[in-house]
Amino acid sequence: MEQDQSVAAGVDSGSAEPGAMAFDLTTANPDANAYGHNPPAVTAGSAVDHDGGAQAPDVSAYPAEHAALNGTAGEMANDQGDAENGGAAINEMGEPVPEPSYEEAVLSAEEARLWSVVTANSLDFNSWIALIEETEKNAESNILKIRKVYDAFLAEFPLCFGYWKKYADHEGRLDGVSKVIEVYERAILAVTYSVEIWYNYCQFAISTYEDPDIIRRLFERGLAYVGTDYRSNVLWDEYIKYEESLQAWSHLAVIYTRLLEHPIQQLDRYFNCLKELASTRALSDILTAEEASVYGVASENSNQALDGEAHPDDPDKSSKPEAENLAKYISMREEMYKKAKEYESKIIGFELAIRRPYFHVKPLDNPELENWHNYLDFIEKEEDINKVIKLYERCVIACANYSEFWIRYVQCMEDKGSLELANNALARATHVFVKQPEIHLFSARFKELNGDVSGARAEYQHLYSVLCPGFLEAIVKHSNMEHRLGDKESACSVYEKAIAAEREKEQSQLLPTLLIQYSRFLFLAIRDLEKARETLTELHEQLNITKPVLEAVIHLESILPCEKRIDLLDSLVEKFVTHESSHGEGSSLVDKEEISSIFLEFLDLFGDAKSIKKSLTRHTTLFSCKRSILPSKKRKADDAIVSDRDKLAKTGGTRPVTGTDPNASNPPVWPATSEASGQPWGAAYAPQATYPAYGTYDYSHQMPQPAAQAAYGAYPPTYPAQGYTQQSYAQPAAMAAAPVPAAAPAPTAAYPQQPAAAPQPYYGTTYY
Repeated sequence: MEQDQSVAAGVDSGSAEPGAMAFDLTTANPDANAYGHNPPAVTAGSAVDHDGGAQAPDVSAYPAEHAALNGTAGEMANDQGDAENGGAAINEMGEPVPEPSYEEAVLSAEEARLWSVVTANSLDFNSWIALIEETEKNAESNILKIRKVYDAFLAEFPLCFGYWKKYADHEGRLDGVSKVIEVYERAILAVTYSVEIWYNYCQFAISTYEDPDIIRRLFERGLAYVGTDYRSNVLWDEYIKYEESLQAWSHLAVIYTRLLEHPIQQLDRYFNCLKELASTRALSDILTAEEASVYGVASENSNQALDGEAHPDDPDKSSKPEAENLAKYISMREEMYKKAKEYESKIIGFELAIRRPYFHVKPLDNPELENWHNYLDFIEKEEDINKVIKLYERCVIACANYSEFWIRYVQCMEDKGSLELANNALARATHVFVKQPEIHLFSARFKELNGDVSGARAEYQHLYSVLCPGFLEAIVKHSNMEHRLGDKESACSVYEKAIAAEREKEQSQLLPTLLIQYSRFLFLAIRDLEKARETLTELHEQLNITKPVLEAVIHLESILPCEKRIDLLDSLVEKFVTHESSHGEGSSLVDKEEISSIFLEFLDLFGDAKSIKKSLTRHTTLFSCKRSILPSKKRKADDAIVSDRDKLAKTGGTRPVTGTDPNASNPPVWPATSEASGQPWGAAYAPQATYPAYGTYDYSHQMPQPAAQAAYGAYPPTYPAQGYTQQSYAQPAAMAAAPVPAAAPAPTAAYPQQPAAAPQPYYGTTYY
């Protein structure tokens, strides 16, 4: 795994083979890239098909709206020589020849085995790496096999920029320039704020094209997104190196000037380089035409026209203005440099603490996660929202697997009044990057709050039907949402469909808990007492009754305002405490004793003397005779009362002392009840200290089992029922009148389009 890390995140300084034909990398001016404009989602990655392959990438899927912001591969091809350089081939009839499909690629036995592994578990990163290596070893010149594996892998792990680079290199070696462009365009859609991706793309352009304008436009595209990143110096250095090779001194001076505006790594070096450039070249060489007119200096292009006005016989007259202008030129840039250095002193601690700025499947350590939170706390105080957005975009590359940062990003954008950016970040998190339930629960609540009820409904259904089938918390929250909306029929339908699906399974572990939740919902929210009792009755037929289930049944029976069904409860308790498993999967003796004690408390409140005697006799026979009771361990009555008071002080509950087995080692505490709460696990029905399992239902049987290694986005081994922390959904006042969004489609494996890059402060600014 260690050796894969450098490949997944490293930068190869090599480039694809140069093509014979130059392509147009023209895009819109970066000045127009404003964060306020959010293009529609773009499908940039292809999903794995049923045979373990991937759908061929469709460049035509990139919408025209995106072309104005980030360019498309389709715009980059010249009309000349398309077929020779990877364009569509044409037959004798002038019709395009379709490209061969992935199915035509013949797999070796090992490739087939690895494909079956990653098809069964698409998050198995190590198997993907082994499959890529095996494919590259056997493919040789078979581009179809290479495309198949890279398209499928990058659909699951789109942030691994090193593999986008390797994919582009394969296309350049085996196909042509247009395919390389297509790969890089898909890469910058998937990980727009990666300095390394833009660095690799610009290196490819330099090695391929001769037109400086094409290359400069590509650099400008990249710098519009990542040019203010503290670690963007590698991309700036490549731009500087290119302009130096052209001896374009005025362009070079402008680059240095722009650099000095931002707290970028190695800022001191850039300022010294600018001063060296100004001291070794004539001022007219490094000034643009506009700057030259302001300084009153003849630029390089106008020297000949002004020669007649020069005074070669009086060097003092010409050198004095030159020295003054140079001092003014350096002085203004020094002020910019000092401001940037001052700001750098505020962020340098955060930046140095970022040890892994790129994505990897391995989890980050706690200090680095805490540093990201502290850095975001600092940057959110800035008035410039562009700084906030760009730091969040950097953060969700390194922390892509962590729901907490995506949720924080969404809430920050909402608080700043940008619901469009909030929805954009949420779509990327739920559709592509985060494979955990928390983000979908948050997304559903967020959409409900903002009026997108159909979108919230789709999130819940996707969660408990596709992502994590039978996920109880999503079922409960979906039903509660329908009830809040006033649709009681739909609220009940959510439970009934889930119960029907579980009934079709043999030995469903979820069904008893679903029946309890539904019964409680029917009584507390719908106020349908008869249906609630009828639902509970179905538990009598269940064989896999557990301790938390029985606790809930007894509790519900105690709060229902009707005659208590003591015989039904007695039969359930009898089945539980006397059941013996031959495979060691039965409940423990402690659990059985506790359930028996709880039932005795229930009978002491609602039963008669006969039923109490029957249950007490059973309890004594099963439990009291199975352990030795030492006199030294018996507590006096006063000690027991004092101990009980201590427990009540900690739990805040009430405890009847009567009705329990005096020999029990851990007499249970019966929770206080209330019928006021209509929501599951509310304050009136909080999980009690004595019954930690009830209210924290173990969902391990519902969750997909993770692979041996730390797979990307793998579910945790257990997921507590109500462990999801409720988020704050404070709606900004400015958004109160926002129109209701259109119904969101069911989540897909698409790449939602990144927000357009913000205009840099140096664009359109003059420095005199």
